[in-house]
Amino acid sequence: MDISTIILTLVWGVAIGCVYILLATGLNIIFGVMKLVNFAHGQLLMIGAYLTWTLTVTFGLNAYLAIVFTMPIVAVLGIAVERLTFRRILGTDKLNEIFISLGLIYIFENVALLIWGDRSKQIISPFNNMILDLSSISITYDRVVAVVVVVLALVAFGLLIKKTKIGLAMQATSQKDTAAQLMGVNIEKIYMITFALGAALAACAGGLYGIIFSFNYQIGAMPTIIGFAIIILGGLGSIKGAIVGGLLYGIAEQLATLFLGGIWGSAVAFALLIVVLIVRPKGIFGVKGE
Repeated sequence: MDISTIILTLVWGVAIGCVYILLATGLNIIFGVMKLVNFAHGQLLMIGAYLTWTLTVTFGLNAYLAIVFTMPIVAVLGIAVERLTFRRILGTDKLNEIFISLGLIYIFENVALLIWGDRSKQIISPFNNMILDLSSISITYDRVVAVVVVVLALVAFGLLIKKTKIGLAMQATSQKDTAAQLMGVNIEKIYMITFALGAALAACAGGLYGIIFSFNYQIGAMPTIIGFAIIILGGLGSIKGAIVGGLLYGIAEQLATLFLGGIWGSAVAFALLIVVLIVRPKGIFGVKGE
């Protein structure tokens, strides 16, 4: 085991962690603003992967350009899901949210199965099979581009949250929705925008996932579990926590795969989650008094 292999594994961990970060960030803003637990969020990633694949195959679009078109499509789908399902049960028992999420999982998966079939697919990018050689380290261009895309997406998201009226309204609603409503914020509109934004981030994650890995209609479940693990690891409601948690998870998974074998990747990563929660139950950036 040489140092170059370890460094390469760390780079892979960062690249994969970045995809998880996008999904976890979407989950986190939906939970932070709406206090909604959506276990079907990974199915939006799956739809994003399929739509990106369809645009590249049917219309010959550049895979990364196809992601740009996929994001608003899935955002509109997210608005429909929020208005037709979760809007009706917000503020009621959390079991209602869980059962609606489970129902949506089966609906999305079966619709995807009917449209795209059960064969695994992979999105072919312009950088397919191209390798970036850095001294003794070689990594595919697609993993490097994935990191760049995630960084740009997070910067744009950060500017939206901190520099726009919509972002400030989202922050106010996340802190106290009743007070925000009294100050003139249309919280139903903010809920809709929040869910659409979370869905768009999931679509971007899905496009990148489909470029790096092969996928099928059942891929949504594990990324959702990982996404929730990441936001719990980083701290519920903390975007910074989602970023740090995603990187830690991706690196831990890849290092475990390198040293212990593929079957240990997720096991060691979740063991890290358990250790962190034992030491700090609110997560790395969670607030103790919450």
